[in-house]
Amino acid sequence: MDPIMYNQPLPLNIPNSEQELYQRALALAGYTMKELADAAAMPIPNDLKRDKGWVGMLLERYLGASAGSKPEQDFPHLGVELKTIPVNAQGKPLETTFVCVAPLTGNVGVTWENSHLRKKLRRVLWVPVEGERSKPLAQRRIGTALLWSPDSHEEQQLRHDWEELMDLIVLGKVESITARHGEVLQIRPKAANSRALTEAVGEFGQPITTLPRGFYLKKAFTGALLAKHFQI
Repeated sequence: MDPIMYNQPLPLNIPNSEQELYQRALALAGYTMKELADAAAMPIPNDLKRDKGWVGMLLERYLGASAGSKPEQDFPHLGVELKTIPVNAQGKPLETTFVCVAPLTGNVGVTWENSHLRKKLRRVLWVPVEGERSKPLAQRRIGTALLWSPDSHEEQQLRHDWEELMDLIVLGKVESITARHGEVLQIRPKAANSRALTEAVGEFGQPITTLPRGFYLKKAFTGALLAKHFQI
């Protein structure tokens, strides 16, 4: 199986349509990380402990993502976000899924409808990847991609949790938020080290510094999503 797709050099051109993007993603199913990394001339790390974003970067090369590190969808001209999701042999997610940074200041006028989180999750290209640590990274395979938008029930779940969590942030209770808050969405610290602090609002409206936070989808939510579409 020749891992170089589409008979053109990497990186591929930016896809012109959602369907073109989806077909590219479907064409990757079954390939190992080594096959794709060799064709892309990308060195494979020993593990993902220090290279958490490596799989996503590899897939971006093949799919033609253009956003880079900008705070927008990976395919902004299509309004599509790319999310890789490590799964076990039964197709169940092995970890929570990072969506975006949680805003800790400047939240006046922010609603669910105009939130960055909703924009990120409006249209998602999910790419399952084998993620069990017992299998060497080079041998792990890409699964069948799924193009998804939240249905009315999923959006209501997300909205409820987002509003509850944002209320706590606005009320100056960011330090009291734990990973147990939220049914499908959680907020957790997101920083490379404890010295990477950011501004937030304290309980009495005073400025404080705290660890940056990120929004994550809980495994129960992404697991139900995959099970529904792949009939697991």
